Amino acid sequence: MPSPFRGMDPYLESPAQWPDAHHRLISQIGDVLTARLRPKYYGRVEERVFVDDDEDVTTRHFRFPDVRIKDRPRGGELSSQTSSTTALDESIATTPLLEDEIHEARVELIHREDRRVVTVLEVLSPTNKRRGSTGLASFRQKRREILSSDSHWVEIDLLRAGVRLALREPLPPCHYAVHVSRVQDRPQMSSWPIQLQRRLPAMLVPLKPEDGDTPLDLQEVLEVIYDRAGYDLDTDYRLDPVLPLAEADAAWADQLLKAKGLR
Repeated sequence: MPSPFRGMDPYLESPAQWPDAHHRLISQIGDVLTARLRPKYYGRVEERVFVDDDEDVTTRHFRFPDVRIKDRPRGGELSSQTSSTTALDESIATTPLLEDEIHEARVELIHREDRRVVTVLEVLSPTNKRRGSTGLASFRQKRREILSSDSHWVEIDLLRAGVRLALREPLPPCHYAVHVSRVQDRPQMSSWPIQLQRRLPAMLVPLKPEDGDTPLDLQEVLEVIYDRAGYDLDTDYRLDPVLPLAEADAAWADQLLKAKGLR
């Protein structure tokens, strides 16, 4: 079953949905490109690993609950092991925010003959969009490395929240964005501002100069993973998205979902 949205589905941005959707997007992009470009190129999913030691619980809700409260024993009685002469205050169960090793996937498009990484494709996650976080610093470092190399760079941002790529020429107001940096065009890049109401773009992924570009239809990728994952089975469109929409966008989404019988 397809998503009721013709473009990006904002319900997939929730902490419950996005980790799975992120991995599926990465894998599907690699599969689509490999199928089209073989035997000259193939895609591989690689990981960037960093230690997240952020102490602000508000920036880490995608992985840890801040407090868990257990039910009081039936009847409210103290344990039989407790001294009858000692009154003990009840405690709650909590989870410490320890250093967390984060693995973030990307697609590397590799030229078979010389085993060179020709293009790196990143789908952003919340950990590399949190202002002041280790994840953002790690992501920016990786971006700088690629932009200083002889590999092309593709950055796909399907999350409304968080820090966006800073551009000298600001994009018009948009919900999502895609950026492509070709080696021969740097420092300039191609950018696609994306509105919630519009389909995701059919873009061009750069290859070696003699091979030109290859098309990648992001909307088609999203539709495939949505159907395969069965996101319609555990998405309650009667509720608002976890990440709220602006008033005008919420009104548009409400009308859309009502028209499709989901509200």
